[in-house]
Amino acid sequence: MINQRMSAKDWSMLFLLSCLWGGSFFFIGIAVSELPPLTIVTLRVGLAAAVLWTFLLVTGGEAPKSLKLWGTFFVLGLLNNVIPFSLIVWGQTHIASGLASIINATTPLFTVLIAGIFLSDEHITPAKLTGVIMGLLGVILLIGPSVLAGTNSDSTAQLAVVGAAISYGFATVYGRRYKAMGISPLTIVIGQVTAASIILIPLTFFIERPDQTPNPSISIWLAILSLAIFSTAFAYILFFRILSSSGATNVVLVTFLVPITASLLGWLVLDEVLYIEHFIGMLCIGLGLTVID
Repeated sequence: MINQRMSAKDWSMLFLLSCLWGGSFFFIGIAVSELPPLTIVTLRVGLAAAVLWTFLLVTGGEAPKSLKLWGTFFVLGLLNNVIPFSLIVWGQTHIASGLASIINATTPLFTVLIAGIFLSDEHITPAKLTGVIMGLLGVILLIGPSVLAGTNSDSTAQLAVVGAAISYGFATVYGRRYKAMGISPLTIVIGQVTAASIILIPLTFFIERPDQTPNPSISIWLAILSLAIFSTAFAYILFFRILSSSGATNVVLVTFLVPITASLLGWLVLDEVLYIEHFIGMLCIGLGLTVID
């Protein structure tokens, strides 16, 4: 039985994860200016896999060998990398990263429903549903009506990001199996990004022909490297550690925190102004997190 009350350490990891994944929307926003979607996703998971395998070799870790285990990694890589990454990156070629992040914040809602259906120890309670609704309201207030005003355009791109959120929900619930199997977070991450890379490399070359794409600028490469190392490799290690200790519903609360991180970074780094609706949104999100936990 997983303890669904989060410890101070879990909350600290959750906030760090929100910073890493909040930055991913920013890095993707830079990369789509010069690279096609599948190429970005393939570079993201491929470089992350290379970094993680190097880390495993340096630390003397043991690589997963079971064919059955690798079979589960291909399912997880499809649900947690190939499908959602591709849908989000493609969506961000048509809609703003802020709008993509608010749609992605529906992940906890889908996860609560999926976990309640498929997991015996994570029931859909009135408190959880209330917390999710409050959190979503806070995200809407935080992003602002000006962003939501564009939700009627590029509806296909928005539906793509909704599809990514649903895929993340299934991946989170599916990933719960690894705790009972005694699989470490590092092994899980290596397995899923490696499997995702194997799926994506031939698919990308067939669809986008990246070998014929002009060499991107240094800023694009820096964005890709940051996306792969920080927002993928390191972020997923944190993700699975929180998942194993706090459960599927709690770990996806990070999607509520990502817009907060983005707003604070904009204020601190880009001199953007925080308005009263931002603080109200943060309050709603905080209350929602408290109710769910």
